[in-house]
Order: sequence, then C-alpha cells, then structure tokens
Amino acid sequence: MSANPFNAQDAALAAARTESAARERREKLRRFAGNWQGMFGLVLVLLFFASALFAPYIAPYDPNAIDIPVRLSGPTLDHPGGTDQLGRDTLSRVLYGGRVALKVAAIGVSIALVIGLALGMLAGYGPRWLDNLLLLVFDTVRAFPTIVLALATVALTGPSLELVLAIVIVTSIPQYARMARTSTLAIRSMQFILAERSLGAGMFRVLRHHVMPNVSGPLLILAAMDVPVVVTVEAGLSFLGLGVLPPTASWGTILNEGYLVIRDTPWMVIAGGIPLVLTTLGFTFLGEALRDVFDPRMNRGR
Repeated sequence: MSANPFNAQDAALAAARTESAARERREKLRRFAGNWQGMFGLVLVLLFFASALFAPYIAPYDPNAIDIPVRLSGPTLDHPGGTDQLGRDTLSRVLYGGRVALKVAAIGVSIALVIGLALGMLAGYGPRWLDNLLLLVFDTVRAFPTIVLALATVALTGPSLELVLAIVIVTSIPQYARMARTSTLAIRSMQFILAERSLGAGMFRVLRHHVMPNVSGPLLILAAMDVPVVVTVEAGLSFLGLGVLPPTASWGTILNEGYLVIRDTPWMVIAGGIPLVLTTLGFTFLGEALRDVFDPRMNRGR
C-alpha cells in the first residue's frame, strides 16, 4: 500500500516550518551576540543576579555587625568598601541591599506584567464599555505621581517593604496594560483571529492561544527595561524613609546614611550609587538589544 501523499506533504511542511523557526532563532542569537551593548548589559545583569542571590556566601561580614573602632573608615584590605557610622562593612551591606532590589524588581515587575497583560487584552478584545472603563482606571492610577502616592499610603500604613512592592505593582500595571491593549487592538481583526472565532472559539480561548503569544513579546522587553526603574523607585523611597527601614540593608538606606556623613567620608555614597548605575546600564542595554533583535521595525540597522 502506497503512503498517503497528503501525510507526506504535511510532514514536509511541518519539517520546513521547524527548520525555518530554528534558522530564525539562530539568526536572532547571532544578531544579539554581535551587539556589544547587549552582551555588556547581559554581563552586568548576570552580575547583579549572582551578587544578590549569593550574597550570604560572598559577603565578607554580617551586614548588621557593629564595629565602632573602625567606623567611617575608607577602603582597606579588611573592608574593601569602607565602613559606615556604626562600623558596619559597606560592601556586605551593598551585597545584601542587592537582595532587596532583586526581590522588589522580580516580584513587582512579574505581578504587574501578568495583571497588566490580562487587563490589556480584555480592554483590547472586550466590549467598548469595558475598554473605556479600564482606560479610565489606568489613567486615574497614572495621574498620581509615585512619590505622592507613597507619601499618602505611608501616612495610613507606615513604611515597609510590602508597601514598596504594592506601590511598584499598582503604578506599573497601567503601562503594561496599555501596551497589551494596543497590540491586541492591532491583531484582533486579523484573518487567523476571525477564522478562530468563526469556528466557535470563545473569547478566553482566543486570548490565551492566539492573542497572548503575539502580545507578550514586546511586554517582556518592556519589563526588562523597567527593572532599573523599579530598583530606582525602591532606592528612592528607602532614601526618603518610606521603604525599607534600618537596620535592613538597602541601596537607598545606604545612600541616606552616607548622605548624613558625606562630610566625613564619601565612600558610603559611592558604594550605594555604583550598583544603581551599573544595574540601570545593564538592564537598559539588555532591553535595547532585545528590542532590536525581536522587533525588526525598531532595529537601528546594526
């Protein structure tokens, strides 16, 4: 019995699609590897994650260990980053502060991304009244400056890390939702969506299997570029006394404590500022490289 020609043709088409997808992935990887800014950003991002995750193993001292005789010392062999006004090792506190920044960025951005993606797809695909209602909510949230919202919330609940996370999530959702809404509106009338609906597929099936895969890519790039913003927000709130409270180590509290004794030693401000600068550069370079690789319309010809 001869083989079914239709099955052979389908297998050949599937193999061709698989090969095309693999070729496209290799091309994107090659383009990313050839982008020096992207590779440099990737190195900085990996250093940020490694230093935060393994801080208990690489920090030379307990970040809260007090040693008054060596207070406000400059960099030495025993304390490469100097010490603060209580003699605590600045390098150890910077490493543990990275854990706070990573926690806020990872949890805050992830939750805001998931909620924003869901609300944005509902706004773009759902009925007009739902779109208008959600847009009104997004605009209302974005109308409040982050610091003003933090001050109002602190007056009711008091400063805490949970407060910082809540503020980051609430203020970040609208930008993800608006981008997801715009992308959903752009593809909701395409032929493959209309064909799926004509076969009787419900709204949630269309959103899950067809809209979300096409919308999530740009949102992930935006999330990568939003991490330094979230880290800076956490540091700024902690610097103002609205976030992490002493003695917990945070880049913001290190900067705040260093500012108070900057006339005696500048090392605390330098040690607290360098990781913020490097983290911002790393995620910004990485996000721009990913955007250039995965969004050909915004590729700048490199």
